[in-house]
Amino acid sequence: MSVQTLSPQREFTLELGDQKLVVKTGAIANQANASVLCQLGDTVCMGNCTVSANERAGVDFLPLQVVYQEKYYAGGHIAGSRFRKREGRPSDDYVLLARVIDRGLRPMFPKHMHRDIQVFCTVLSYDFEHEHAVPSANAANLSVALSDCPSDGPLGTVRVGLIGGELVLNPSREAIEKCDLDMFLTASLERVVMIEAGANQVPEAEVLRAIEFGKKWAQKIARFFADVQKEIGKKKFEIAPAFMDKEAYEFLKDWALPTVTKAIKTPMAKNERRAVFNGLMKESEAKLKEKYGIGDLPTKEQQELLSNGAKFVDKIVKMEMRRLVLEEGTRMSGRKVEQIRPLAALIDILPNRVHGSALFERGETQGLTTCTLGAPGDKQIMEGMEGERKLRYMHHYNFPPFSVGETSNRLFVGNREIGHGNLAQRALMPVLPKEEDFPYTIRTVTEILSSNGSSSMAATCGSTLALMAAGVPISTPVSAIALGLISDEEKGQYVILTDLQDEEDFGGDMDFKVGGTEKGVTAIQMDIKIKGLPDSVFAEALERARTGRAEVLAVMLKSIAKPRNELSPYAPRIETVQIDPEDIRIIIGKGGETIQKITGELGVEIDIEDSGLIFITSVNGDAMQKAKEWIAGLVEKPEVGKVYKGKIIRIIAGVGAIMEFLPGKDGMIHISELQWKRTDQVEDVLKMGQELEAKVIEYDAIEGKTRLSLKQMTAPPEGFVPPPPRSFGGGGRSGGFRGPPRR
Repeated sequence: MSVQTLSPQREFTLELGDQKLVVKTGAIANQANASVLCQLGDTVCMGNCTVSANERAGVDFLPLQVVYQEKYYAGGHIAGSRFRKREGRPSDDYVLLARVIDRGLRPMFPKHMHRDIQVFCTVLSYDFEHEHAVPSANAANLSVALSDCPSDGPLGTVRVGLIGGELVLNPSREAIEKCDLDMFLTASLERVVMIEAGANQVPEAEVLRAIEFGKKWAQKIARFFADVQKEIGKKKFEIAPAFMDKEAYEFLKDWALPTVTKAIKTPMAKNERRAVFNGLMKESEAKLKEKYGIGDLPTKEQQELLSNGAKFVDKIVKMEMRRLVLEEGTRMSGRKVEQIRPLAALIDILPNRVHGSALFERGETQGLTTCTLGAPGDKQIMEGMEGERKLRYMHHYNFPPFSVGETSNRLFVGNREIGHGNLAQRALMPVLPKEEDFPYTIRTVTEILSSNGSSSMAATCGSTLALMAAGVPISTPVSAIALGLISDEEKGQYVILTDLQDEEDFGGDMDFKVGGTEKGVTAIQMDIKIKGLPDSVFAEALERARTGRAEVLAVMLKSIAKPRNELSPYAPRIETVQIDPEDIRIIIGKGGETIQKITGELGVEIDIEDSGLIFITSVNGDAMQKAKEWIAGLVEKPEVGKVYKGKIIRIIAGVGAIMEFLPGKDGMIHISELQWKRTDQVEDVLKMGQELEAKVIEYDAIEGKTRLSLKQMTAPPEGFVPPPPRSFGGGGRSGGFRGPPRR
């Protein structure tokens, strides 16, 4: 029997400061167009690029899909529910990482390529020090470069941290928690292609320094990959050029351009303008038939020409939009390049049963944001190969089809909604109060009611307003704005547009979103459609974003200048109780019986930290007070000499009675401690369920046993003669004392 061996493997190594980037290819997953293993430390990630053999029919976009897969085994975990132990749909974190990789790769492919491209990123091993995002992104970058799929590049991706003013390349898991700036950056051999960042109000100058630093290292990786590609990369297959009939295009341009130019320059609603353009697209077929004398049975070549008429008109619209910006400085509705559309900000749109609400408008983009406050136990639990972590603040973004005047059967959250929600969440995180000062779980939700571009930035502004309306003491307000870019690379000309709208996004070269405060930047997301940006763009874009944010913020603060001092009367209140950590078991009880009884009877929520800090959450003040008293009673240690009010819960004939004098605590009142005179029957003095007061005369802290007395609450009568001593017995739920001896 022959023994099969692995295919030959090639290995390449690049020194990255004090790190070593190792890439391997050739031995595994060779039915993909290209497969790469990328390693940092003991973190190993696989990138696979696969391309379909044929074009997908009926698509007019680049069908690229990036999938980011975590594997619990990579971190040495068996995760999941009790009944399901395999990985499911990627969590939001991995959807976001897939989007980061996608945004770098997408501009590199030919726009007219319609064969399905699928890039898989799989984390195979994770050492909890070297974060997997960078090797995953670079495994994807190199797999595309080595494949036979046409693409420009190659690309390199790095992560840049800013800690104490020092820039750090690919910070460790622990270091990321200390970063004031956490930036992903992808660059080609010439230019920066993608940026994604969260920051703690970092000044624009520091952001620029980080971009320059990241570009240097990303391009070092790109050059390394270029050498690998030159040595072992596959020859790129050819794709047919996009259909073009210059004569037909110029004919349609002469016919449509006056209408297009007027529609762009004239102030009108998005749907009204879109109706003009759509009308031209529909009419283009008839115009081409008339020009070329095409009858009802066109040839195959004529059919192709007619089917491209609408595409030609769409191109004419985009080219005219770009020309007007570059040559005349005129935008849609006649706006100037730095002009922000009309702004509006309102709070308390909904009744205060919603803990906070706000409506933010910028032009035709309108977002309704609500803020809900919850108990510490309402945190979202994120489980994955890294283990478990909890989110205290969540922002969710919804983009229903009616917001753009359309219908759709896709009614669930998609990757775009996850990405936009996370961007707004990231922008607000740095200004939230510390948990010890404001222990609430916070959720904001933005419903996009109408959209004409920059809806994620509207969600960010709306979140600030809703948080302040809800009384969340944020340290400073956050505003946000999106910038666009129109460029002519041949002439070396570019124009940055403040406050991007839809047509400028679809036909432009960049979507540069920036959130921040008066002090600095809190979030950045850059998407581009060209193959990189000149360095000079970043400084100008960040400055334009700063001035644009200030203009937006001024309008926002007119609706609410600072966070409210009071929460909504319908928002839950949280109070804390500190107990000895050793007493946590008492509060929880056997099998959770005690804590379930408290929460069930009083309708409160109780969360307990390992430190013994207890959070009680309730909308009912009386219930809150009763819960505090109940908990205090459970952990209270009986004090000898103190009188407690309680209830008789058991009578032991001839021995005594058991009295519950604190929640969950009882003690024995021996028959000899009922009264100063001799008592023969306990029932002569006490009855079941009777409420009365008794004094603690003995407490054993080790055994948890308590003795109580009724008679010692008063002085003995004059001339009192003690009765003969009795042998003690008895019992109780907390130990008590032994009962009568068996006969």
